[in-house]
Amino acid sequence: MEVIDAIKTRRSIRHYKPGAVPEDKLNAVLETARWAPSWANTQCWRIVVVRNSDKRAMLAETVPDWNPSHLAVNEAPVIIVFCAELGKSGFYKGKPSTNKGDWHMFDTALAAHSLTLAAHSLGLGTVHIGIFDAKKAASILGLLENIVVVELMPLGYPAGEAKAPLRREISEFVSFID
Repeated sequence: MEVIDAIKTRRSIRHYKPGAVPEDKLNAVLETARWAPSWANTQCWRIVVVRNSDKRAMLAETVPDWNPSHLAVNEAPVIIVFCAELGKSGFYKGKPSTNKGDWHMFDTALAAHSLTLAAHSLGLGTVHIGIFDAKKAASILGLLENIVVVELMPLGYPAGEAKAPLRREISEFVSFID
C-alpha cells in the first residue's frame, strides 16, 4: 500500500475480531514507531504493549462509558499504550527551548501516527483514545513518575469497515502567501 493511499483510507476502528495479532505484524508496526521523527532525535516516547486480558479490562475501566471507543479496549487483542518521558523533547541543556515547553505530545503523536498507518497497511485496525484517566492507567501499568500516558491504542483485525467522515476542503484550512 502506498503512503498516500494509507493516509486516505485509514479509519478509526472501534470493533475488533477475536484472535491474536501475529508477532511479526506487531513487531513491524512497533518498528515504524522507532523510526518516527522527534525533537533533536530525543525519541521521548515509551510504548507498553498490553496483551493480558485482565490488564486490558483494567485499562478499559479508565475510559468513560460514553466514549465511543470504550468497548474497543476490551475487544482488541492488543492495547498499545503510548507514553512519554517528560523533560526530553523540546529541551536544550535541561531547559525548554521554545515557548511551547515540553514537546512530548507532538513527538509521541508522530510515533503513534506512523504506527497507525503501518497497522492499516498490514490489514490491522487502530483507534486513538485520548479521553481516559491517564493517571489511573499509569498506576495500572506501574510507570515511573517521569513517564506519562499519552494515549491508548487498541490494535487488532477490524470486525467491519468504517466509513470515511466528511473532510474539509483544502481552501478551508490552507492559506498561501506568495
